[in-house]
Amino acid sequence: MIHQKYVDDYITAYKMGAIKLNKERIMLMNYLEKYVLNNDNLYFDEERINDYITFTEKWFFPTVMYQRFLAAFIFLYDSTTDDVYYDEHFWVVGRGAGKNGTISSLSAFLISQLNGIAGYNGSIVANSEDQAKTSITEIYDTVETNPVLKSSFNANKSQTEGLATHSIVKYQTSNGKTKDGLRDGFVVFDEIHQYQDDSGVSVYESGLGKRPQSRQFELGSDGYVRDGYLDNKKEIALQVMQGELPPDTMFPFWCKLDSEDEIDDESMWEKANPMLSKPLTSYGKTLFRKIKKDYLKLQSEPSKREEFLTKRMNLPLIDLEKSVAPYEQVKATNKPIPMDKLEGREAIGSLDFASLRDFAACGLTFKMDGKVYFVSHQFARKKFVDKYYGYSANPSDRPRNAAPIGEWEEQGLMTILDTETIAPEKVVNWFVAMREKYSIKKIVIDNFRADVLRKFFVDAGFELDVINNPTAIDGLLAPRIEDGFAANKFIWGDNPLLRWNTQNVLVTIDSKGNKKYGKKEERRRKTDGFKAFEYGEYRVDDLNDFDPEESLEFLNGLDF
Repeated sequence: MIHQKYVDDYITAYKMGAIKLNKERIMLMNYLEKYVLNNDNLYFDEERINDYITFTEKWFFPTVMYQRFLAAFIFLYDSTTDDVYYDEHFWVVGRGAGKNGTISSLSAFLISQLNGIAGYNGSIVANSEDQAKTSITEIYDTVETNPVLKSSFNANKSQTEGLATHSIVKYQTSNGKTKDGLRDGFVVFDEIHQYQDDSGVSVYESGLGKRPQSRQFELGSDGYVRDGYLDNKKEIALQVMQGELPPDTMFPFWCKLDSEDEIDDESMWEKANPMLSKPLTSYGKTLFRKIKKDYLKLQSEPSKREEFLTKRMNLPLIDLEKSVAPYEQVKATNKPIPMDKLEGREAIGSLDFASLRDFAACGLTFKMDGKVYFVSHQFARKKFVDKYYGYSANPSDRPRNAAPIGEWEEQGLMTILDTETIAPEKVVNWFVAMREKYSIKKIVIDNFRADVLRKFFVDAGFELDVINNPTAIDGLLAPRIEDGFAANKFIWGDNPLLRWNTQNVLVTIDSKGNKKYGKKEERRRKTDGFKAFEYGEYRVDDLNDFDPEESLEFLNGLDF
């Protein structure tokens, strides 16, 4: 067996119960003891390990146990080749675990005289220039504030050179089209959860191997891209730890919760973020307080739960398609609307009129006593509802599970028009009638039908607020809508049509965590009423939450 102090310390801490590890890191411990630490051809370069730790703690930050453990395997060598044993390091840690600080200190060390390899250039690669520059900027700031380092490094905000080795580390973006011919000694791929595939990294990988002791580091927290670069690396990591690939294929350090239930046990959070393992440093204590605050916010802002699980706890949703809200929360909108109290109040009008040939949904949004009320009405063409829902057929002849259009019509929730199209005048006239009772500030519509409808609304004396990019507001409004449902903030009256619309919405999440409202089925499962509700939410903050009659009574009571 081969031994190294920092490796032994970490393994002993786990076995003694001093730290908690997730199942993937437990697999790592078993794999190391079975395939690596019992290989007498391997050795740890103690001088480089200690030099790196000393260098980091003197110039950058105090290290913690897991960082020292990782450092040891960076400088693990094979005596039969005199080369590094691991040329690929895969680290997935929760947000705030000190990833960028590690990149900074390690990059500076590797180009320095302490590493001692001439021309050992490095690239720090990320999807965005700002992210890629993070560590380069940190190295620059560290060098500029320490005169001793200035004698060893020539640093600016785009690159840093180790003067003794003539080695340069610079930032790059994952667009590697013009990077052929690189001769890097090391490459750091940062924020790998954003990579859709390996097309942005293959050029950099091909540049390795031309210098001695070449290494690549793949770092990040988890994200929303599924079946991409990160998920592929996870599969390789599992195969390595299960003995299905050669032991030196990759060094995998993968931190995460083992189950969603563990989110509610703060003692388990260190499974995802090793910076939270005891004893906590001052940074670790600050980080824990920040994570705890984020967790407590989930009680009032459940829309942040997915991000907390994904970024903080490295436990992303596998199914990135979902409904707007659990049906129990949608049903909770079924509370009486106090129409008499809303009379005279300000309202935001909204309209979804995607097609002249099927459905159109109108609505009014009100604020009162901390609640949001939505009064709506929809129009549909008879030929459309006959075709898809058997509207005119005998109940026994209707398609199975067809929407009960006739019942909703009888309830006054919608109007069926026996015309070739839904005339714009119909929807405009509904708002005109509503204006006799309510103060409609403006009417929000999307840009798809704005040109057709504008003249009709303007002629009727309404102000239009056109949403130029309806898809973009989905991501903006999704947290507000999700939190509003969870808090039972929305009141729609007994409106099964609107509840049906809402349940027909398919929420998808893109690679950046933004949500988009689509349809679970394109033709039959209509979402128009929900979209009208969403458009009202877009401008709900323009409304004042006060009773006009109370304001008048207050003014009449003043002695001018």
